[in-house]
Amino acid sequence: MDNAADPEFCSMIDRLRDEIEKGVGEVPTAFEELVGTNDPEELHRALTATGQPLWVREIAAYSLGVAGDPRAFEPLVLLLNHRDPERCVTAAHALVRLGDPRTARAAAALATNELRVSYALLPVRLLVELRAPESVPALITVLKRRLPAADPHWRVGLACVEGLGSLGDPRARTALEAALPHPRLGVAARRSLARLAPDR
Repeated sequence: MDNAADPEFCSMIDRLRDEIEKGVGEVPTAFEELVGTNDPEELHRALTATGQPLWVREIAAYSLGVAGDPRAFEPLVLLLNHRDPERCVTAAHALVRLGDPRTARAAAALATNELRVSYALLPVRLLVELRAPESVPALITVLKRRLPAADPHWRVGLACVEGLGSLGDPRARTALEAALPHPRLGVAARRSLARLAPDR
């Protein structure tokens, strides 16, 4: 794949270049060299070498991921769980294109980890995009935890509500009905209920 034609890759590179300039003031030659390579072995060496800065691992993991190289899977999952939402978006994009069968299980584990609920938004959205067998059960689990009106992570709950509507699985009916009284989730829950397939 031509990375220069990939808008997500270009956005990542612009973001990383800005981060480096704000941090050390000058973008190293190694940055441009890594950006310009599509050699999977060179990318893998960069990804696994000790002491590499985060920008090296992110570029290498993304490039390998969109090229379908399974060696990118674990580094991309780590980035999906990063505290920086922009890195999570980039990792999710690459994971979808990687097509690794382990991705849905990893995303479900991240989404349902209550200790990391602050970072669950991107794993939830990834589960919706994957439309995997793990998607609906994980989204239902997360949504049920977000139903108390005082829960601070209502945006994660909203992503679950909207995602369950998009997936259209009737197993979500009970959880969506429980969300109807919620002050922030109710309107979206009503819309999602209307999109569910009939119960069998």
